[in-house]
Amino acid sequence: MRIKKGDTVEVIAGKDKGKTGKVLRCIPKLDRVVVEGVNVVTKHQKPRGPQKPGGITKSEAPIHVSNVMYYDTKTKKRSKIGYSFENGKKVRVIKSSGATINDK
Repeated sequence: MRIKKGDTVEVIAGKDKGKTGKVLRCIPKLDRVVVEGVNVVTKHQKPRGPQKPGGITKSEAPIHVSNVMYYDTKTKKRSKIGYSFENGKKVRVIKSSGATINDK
């Protein structure tokens, strides 16, 4: 997967098409990502004692990684991601601008 946790992505397909958000979690085995504010679902929770009261909670559900695309915050456009080697290290590169993505 070329998308990593902390990346800003734009949804390119589905009910939330056009929304942008930060990747909160990646699930590589299922090829899915959880994006902040995208694919929000409501869950009805039963009370589980005094510390965990019941109610309706909203949370983000995972979406397939093919439905999101990296969003470059500098150029305000979405772009594909490629790889290149710099100083013997493999780095991610934004294909439209040629800039490298700073990974932690």
